[in-house]
Amino acid sequence: MSQMFRSFATRNYRIWFAGALVSNTGTWMQRIAQDWLVLAELTDDDAIAVGVVMALQFGPQLVLLPITGWVADRFDRRRVLAVTQGAMLLLGVGLGVLTLTGVVQLWMVFAFALGLGVAAAFDAPTRQAFVGELVDDRTLANAVALNAASFNGARLIGPAVAGVLVAAVGSGWVFLINAATFLAVLGSLWALRPAEFTPFTRKAKGRGQLRAGFRYVRRRPDILLVFAMVFLTGTLGYNFPIYTSTMARVEFGEGPQEFGWLSSALAVGSVAGALIAARRERPRLRTVTLASLGFGLSLAGAALAPEPWSFAALLVVVGFTGITMMNTANAYVQTTTAPSMRGRVMAIYLAIFMGGTPIGAPLVGAVADAAGPRWAIAVGAASGFVAAAIAAGFYLRTREVRVRWNRGGRWPLRLSSATAADRDTATQEIAIVEVETQR
Repeated sequence: MSQMFRSFATRNYRIWFAGALVSNTGTWMQRIAQDWLVLAELTDDDAIAVGVVMALQFGPQLVLLPITGWVADRFDRRRVLAVTQGAMLLLGVGLGVLTLTGVVQLWMVFAFALGLGVAAAFDAPTRQAFVGELVDDRTLANAVALNAASFNGARLIGPAVAGVLVAAVGSGWVFLINAATFLAVLGSLWALRPAEFTPFTRKAKGRGQLRAGFRYVRRRPDILLVFAMVFLTGTLGYNFPIYTSTMARVEFGEGPQEFGWLSSALAVGSVAGALIAARRERPRLRTVTLASLGFGLSLAGAALAPEPWSFAALLVVVGFTGITMMNTANAYVQTTTAPSMRGRVMAIYLAIFMGGTPIGAPLVGAVADAAGPRWAIAVGAASGFVAAAIAAGFYLRTREVRVRWNRGGRWPLRLSSATAADRDTATQEIAIVEVETQR
């Protein structure tokens, strides 16, 4: 099997991947239908309302952080996922029925978004950590990258299909279709073979264990750097539903089908970035930094795009650089964290990434309402530039990068790594030692 798809050699991972792909497609269909329902049917192009929906859906990641990571490390992850997926199925059915019967109101969408957010707060860190049980440590980074490819492959298919369906039959049927897709994940969980899981040390119950993840992260300046970059771009840069919906409807005067196509254009670059990441043997902080800079540049270009087709083309680049940054950051944190701590550390990671949405989404929505969608995108571009600047400052301060004047060379100013290769290797080896001593 090729290097890019080496995780598929594991039966349990193949089954899980297939179920997750179906469910992720439904999730992206619901997001498009939900955003369009709020923006075009329940309000008069109110971008702040879309931001509030995003805040309610992702806010629980931050509020429930002390509990969700502990649950992911303490309980049987397969059973936790069965509960969370079942809850999201029921919520999808409820919202679909309310929409089809014509009684849905904005506050109801807010309530369902909050319910989905609570379920997802427990689901996300458990799902991230569960991948570590399906594959061994050598293929974990590849499995993380393929998970991102699955998620963004669904992001390519789901919005395009949802845009057509919303225009043809309405948002309600899209919500019901999404509910049905959760059956694929529940079926895959049932089909897995627990005897083939990679074992991990389940922590005993105790108050001190809830703080262990924070103590672990505080001792890792490299992970703190990743978290800072993820927070900035996740809070202000990753408000794609606001960008695409307001640009499609307000700036270009298009309908739900075009909104879906713009979201799919974003996913094209994301899929490419995720597949390329799957080929890498080892995630590096330098990749996170360069991708952050590219993310800012591509968003700046998108803010200036004069037509839908040029905006869509730049969204491909936004998707590529954005997923390269986040996927590499995700894989770096997972592969350098001890398995027994992985659930809590990933809960912190996801809370920082998604928990910033309650702050950023309403803010970016307000900018879109007050100054226009292009200025909202410019705010996202600034987040990428600032994140890259923070990383550059970290490298210079820790002397991991040397600035040299290269007289007579092609490039007069050169940046070279002083210890990056050894430092990355040392970090990986420390994590491996921690893994072996805790088994």
